[in-house]
Amino acid sequence: MNKKTLIIQSHKTPLPDQWLEQCCESVRIWAHLNHYDYEFLGDELFDDVSQEILDKTASQIVIATDLARLYLIRDRLAQGYQRVVWCDADFYIFAPERFHLIDADYALGREVWIQSDIQNKLRSHVKVHNAFMMFQQNNVFLDFYIDTATRLISKNIGAMSPQFIGPKLLTALHNIVQCPVQEDAAMFSPLVIEAIACQSSISSPALMLMQKCSVKTPSGANLCHSLYNKQIVSKRSINDCIVNSAKVFVDS
Repeated sequence: MNKKTLIIQSHKTPLPDQWLEQCCESVRIWAHLNHYDYEFLGDELFDDVSQEILDKTASQIVIATDLARLYLIRDRLAQGYQRVVWCDADFYIFAPERFHLIDADYALGREVWIQSDIQNKLRSHVKVHNAFMMFQQNNVFLDFYIDTATRLISKNIGAMSPQFIGPKLLTALHNIVQCPVQEDAAMFSPLVIEAIACQSSISSPALMLMQKCSVKTPSGANLCHSLYNKQIVSKRSINDCIVNSAKVFVDS
């Protein structure tokens, strides 16, 4: 008998930042509200990744992580779950009552990335991301994605960017085939995080541009822990963004 829905997250434990725990807790709350099963994994996430790929991605472990999550999702579907959802550990759901999974065989997250160009003019880059992914039983995309990602890693002989088989590959595929997208599963760029963290966020040009380019108002978003690690986004901005997200996108 098929089980219902499983939500999966993973990160090396203990979590290095308290705000990551807030993000994970928000996903657990959302899962509980919807009566979904929830699973959190540490380094055992990589159990099914070959040593060859682990060695090849040693300098960019995020690439191995992107592949490992796909293996895990496939395994849990094989165990009998009807639907499996992946959320990164830095994915924060600030409107759980409004965040409803779309009716599709699979879905990717929506990235509307706002940044300044060399003339300091704001630009939007609309893509898809894998910080949120959903796959149903018997979907046509997961096996294809795993095969494509594995072959790209195996055949690559040069440097690989962190997004090699994640947003870069998925956006390229999406531009051709138009994958289903969970439009309110967003990703906040540093400029948007700063805007939300700021008291005057509603009038922020960066936030206004993001909203203009978004199909749907976000209910949750990836908060870019990798950029936080690079000190591009401050802990205070992340914390204030977490506090203010619901006020900006739900209460305003």
